[in-house]
Amino acid sequence: MNLSIIVPLLNEADQLPELIAHIVSLDPAPQQTILVDGGSVDDSVNVAKEMLKSIETARSVIDWHVIESTVGRAQQMNAGAMLATGDVLLFLHADTELPADAIDNVQQAVAQYDWGRFDVRLDSRDPLLSIVGLMINQRSQLMGIATGDQAIFIKKSVFEQIGGYPDQPLMEDVELCKRLKKISRPACLKSKVTTSARRWQQHGTWRTIFLMWHLRFDYWRGVSPDVLKQRYYN
Repeated sequence: MNLSIIVPLLNEADQLPELIAHIVSLDPAPQQTILVDGGSVDDSVNVAKEMLKSIETARSVIDWHVIESTVGRAQQMNAGAMLATGDVLLFLHADTELPADAIDNVQQAVAQYDWGRFDVRLDSRDPLLSIVGLMINQRSQLMGIATGDQAIFIKKSVFEQIGGYPDQPLMEDVELCKRLKKISRPACLKSKVTTSARRWQQHGTWRTIFLMWHLRFDYWRGVSPDVLKQRYYN
């Protein structure tokens, strides 16, 4: 199995050293990693290119690419998928870390499933955020819907079959999963990715829980993703 990791970037210059080092540490390594910038103003593109020069000099086994696309996570991930050469696409947020054996886990999963996701934990010792992670995993298991923080992976042929990520500014991962569920149920890997708890910490855990559930409910009842985006960022 050849696997391409696609990472959407937006003002992640400070996160890039940790992100790149993490991907390099995976064993086995992915065949390809594509960093897709969506209009950063913090020099993320140049920072990434300079860091990757030293990696390529060290003869990295990973085929690295840094590209730019229009603003919007869905557009960025679709742009990365167009360049991807792997049989399987794994979409990774810049502030999320995969388990060390993630590639083996995905390889085993796609032998039986067309797509899947990992369980998630938030990088905080707050007991409430541990419960939040557990709730996310249980909801995902029950509903067959994953969030971008859970490192969704898809056979490239299936991704192309459904037309890629929907062109919408929010809930693109939820809509993607709804389309994928019409093809098959996901592989729900118990191996955990670790994602940043910064939004929960900055905006308050209970406030963020309420906002997320409210946004999902409104999306379910047909509220426009454009309207939901304004509420999410405000």
